[in-house]
Amino acid sequence: MSHKINAMKKLLILTILMTTFFGCSEDDDLNTFEINIRLSNVSEFKFQNVIVNTSTGNIDFGNINSRQITEYKTFELAYRYALVELEIDGEIYTLQPIDYFGETPLENGSYTYEIDANDSQEQYEKLTLTLIEE
Repeated sequence: MSHKINAMKKLLILTILMTTFFGCSEDDDLNTFEINIRLSNVSEFKFQNVIVNTSTGNIDFGNINSRQITEYKTFELAYRYALVELEIDGEIYTLQPIDYFGETPLENGSYTYEIDANDSQEQYEKLTLTLIEE
């Protein structure tokens, strides 16, 4: 009987140790090992065909309803701002960085690009982007 109790104690200790070492949530993994960015549409407009490029290629975020936040996507390299292209009511609008000269790349972790749109009809003046560190 005491062998069974000892075996159960060992199993319980092993389970606790495994949970402690491997029990990290997915969010913990996102914050530690890569650059993860999601988009938040804080405008009153529905964004369609949203593309983000942080200098390593286009990442497609699809459509984002007003006040919606997307899932995270992984980026190889990113900065506090990015190229953003999207459609509102069939019109294309662009947030176009000139370059990233002098900018420091973001560290590994999770971020939100908060995108807003004003009432302008000008392609390059409608959008604004704010970086939120998670």
